[in-house]
Parts: sequence; C-alpha cells; structure tokens
Amino acid sequence: MDLKTDYSEEISVLINKLINAGVDLGGRLIGAIIVFIIGKILINWLNKLFAKLLVKQKVDISIQTFLKSMVNILLLVLLVLAVIGQLGIELTGFAALLASAGVAIGMALSGNLSNFAGGILAFGPYKVGYYIESSTGAVGTVTEIQIFHTILTTPDNKIIYAPNGPMSTSVVTNYSRLDTRRVDFTFGVEYGSDFKQVRDILMEIIAADSRILQTPEPFVELGALADSSVNVTVRVWVKSADYWAVNFDMNKNVYATFNEKGISFPFPQITVHQA
Repeated sequence: MDLKTDYSEEISVLINKLINAGVDLGGRLIGAIIVFIIGKILINWLNKLFAKLLVKQKVDISIQTFLKSMVNILLLVLLVLAVIGQLGIELTGFAALLASAGVAIGMALSGNLSNFAGGILAFGPYKVGYYIESSTGAVGTVTEIQIFHTILTTPDNKIIYAPNGPMSTSVVTNYSRLDTRRVDFTFGVEYGSDFKQVRDILMEIIAADSRILQTPEPFVELGALADSSVNVTVRVWVKSADYWAVNFDMNKNVYATFNEKGISFPFPQITVHQA
C-alpha cells in the first residue's frame, strides 16, 4: 500500500512538473509571438521614418537603397535576438554556439561578405536609373542597390539580381553616366552613285532632326569601297536619352528618302568573267 502511495505521489509530482513546464513554455511562446509582432510593426515604422529622413536630407537615391537595405537587416537581426531571449535561450550560449561554428559560417558567408563589400557600389561607378552592361552578362537599368545585390530591369522588363561581389570586380559599361552619346551608321549605296548627292541628302536629313546636336559637328564621309557597295559612314551626337529613337528614325528616314531620290541600295553580287 505504501509502495502504491509512493508511485502515486511521484506521478503526481511529474504531472505537475509537466504542467508547469507546459504553462511556462506556452507563456514564453506567446511572449515571443507578441515580441515578434510588435517588433515587425516597429521595424516597418522605423524603416519608413529612416526612408523619409534620407529623402529629407536629399541623399542620393542609390545610397538610399543601400542604406535602407542594411538598416532593415540590422533591425531584423535585433528582432531575432529579442525573440530568442524571450524564449529563454541564453544569448551567451547562443553566441558561443555561433563562435564554435565560426569557420563553417565564415566559409558559407564568404560570398555574401564580398557581396556586402561590393554593395559600396552605391558610392561608385553607377547609380539608380543608369543603364549599364556588366562583363558578368547583366544588362539593364539599375533600379536598386541593396546590401548584397544590385537589381536591374532589362529592356524587355525582366528583373536581374546581380550579386554585388562579382559586379564590383567586373568591367561595367555605363551608358547613362555622360549626357551625350555618338550614334554611328553605315549606309551602303550602289557603285556609280553620286557621293556628293548622297552626302547632301544625308546632311539634310540630319539637319531636319532637332534631336541631333550640331556640336560636335555631324560627320558624313565615304567610309569604304566594299565588295558590293560604296559604304558611307555617318556619325552624329545626341543626348543619351535620345540614342535609340534617333537610331531607328534615322534608318527609316534614310530608307524612305533614298528610295524617293532614286538612290539604290545594293545587293551582294559576284561578277563572273568567262574566258
């Protein structure tokens, strides 16, 4: 009888411990959830406040995207630490665990660390709004420079996430940095065409387009005597924003005007002499 009483007491103590542990764990979980929700609301508010501050201080948009990305990540790290603390996990033990795994983590994050360092591109060769081409193969308009990635939008509306590390060490062609660009054309006409007439017509077409700058002066010269055509080289300067519009319009105008003036475009041909 005493033995049964002892067992009953032990079971009762064990059940009480389990109930108390469950209640304690449940309280910690509820507390962690509350901390997480409040933390997320606070982070969103701080991010918006920080963004307004950057705009008010007239910080460059490229630097804004980088700093906002970095601050958001730091705030999320602090939130994770707060949630871990609320769950009752000792942060010192947690830190020791991270330290013991430091080598593995360092190797795993080595690429991201280089991407973070490359994120300083926000202060470098390109900015948000620039159209660039990288030797990594990334081509498009820069829309954001984040802490680890540069985000580009391609002309056909695709999004490219380019790691900052490779971007910082690659060759980058910046098409938007300067205000003006040169547009180059080569127009082939038949042998026997009057070059002076061809040149005059091209100069008239150039003069009629107000987007083409007169300084530097437009260049029209006989470029080459090719196998099947006389190639006329045309070089004009335009504002960078007008580059493609002028390129397409010039081709259309030359095609229409040459046909109207009776100037023929040659086809590839081979002359065969029979003995």
